[in-house]
Amino acid sequence: MAEQHPDPRRECAELSTLRDMLRYAVTLFRSADLHHGHGATNALDEAAFLILETLHLPVDDFNAFAEARLTAREKALIGDRLARRVEERIPAAYLTGRTYLKGFPFRSDARAIVPRSFIADLLFSPLFDGSEEPGALVADPESVMRLLDLCTGGGSLAILAAHAFPNAVIDAVELSPEAASLARENIADYGLGDRITLLEGDLFGPVRGRVYDLILSNPPYVDAETMAMLPEEFRHEPAMALGSGTDGLDVTRRILAEGPRHLAPGAGLLCEVGLARPVLEAAFPETAFLWLDTEDSEAEVFWLPREDFPNAARAARIT
Repeated sequence: MAEQHPDPRRECAELSTLRDMLRYAVTLFRSADLHHGHGATNALDEAAFLILETLHLPVDDFNAFAEARLTAREKALIGDRLARRVEERIPAAYLTGRTYLKGFPFRSDARAIVPRSFIADLLFSPLFDGSEEPGALVADPESVMRLLDLCTGGGSLAILAAHAFPNAVIDAVELSPEAASLARENIADYGLGDRITLLEGDLFGPVRGRVYDLILSNPPYVDAETMAMLPEEFRHEPAMALGSGTDGLDVTRRILAEGPRHLAPGAGLLCEVGLARPVLEAAFPETAFLWLDTEDSEAEVFWLPREDFPNAARAARIT
């Protein structure tokens, strides 16, 4: 018989402070065996985020409010969201309607996947931030004038790129009309409509003939076998933003095939592929992908200069 979990809607009414609520939520989440992969990686961080964001408090300083007493309305609202998180396995970002990436807030709902790309970390790292670190891939962020974000989803990477590269004019391409509508809202929130052009269409289709100093992409990359076994939390996200064929690389192959003709000489592609490195390298054994690590990832993002694309020579003749 399945374990019967307590009713948070009722039990939260008995609690007094935010600290009480946090302790209760962590116990609830752990007993429910939730999957944490949408911004938080453990029960404590996700519970703190859900509580603070629900109360419109800063999400980076729980202790400042830990002993604050909750009103009856606040208890009821948090209790309902905790219950839905456990009963329906809805990601916390969808319950609150907002999430954060590199400290930047973004609207988040089921129109697009929850923002969580490791590319965000790399954009503000010495590889791209102009701090003159040996081996920098972009030595001067102000020199990036034209940038393309493929599969922009809710627009988070395009918005972060606008902050990382202050002179860049950005094209953000999205196939899903629903995700594009969310991206428009996020772009408007940041007042970036004059720098980010949102284009609806399939990969490079809307930008034919355009050339960029940098291309970013966090495309779908989940293979079919993994898609069939995804935790329930991921099933609330658009499947088209996750799955990409049998081996997860259908979209990435198309990006590699068409990318060189849209890159200026010396420019490159920054692309996330999750755990697909072995499959990608087996498919392109002569391509020298440069795999980049972050604090929380290892070899899930690659950098590829235009000249090293598998079909760079053919693209050079075309362009």
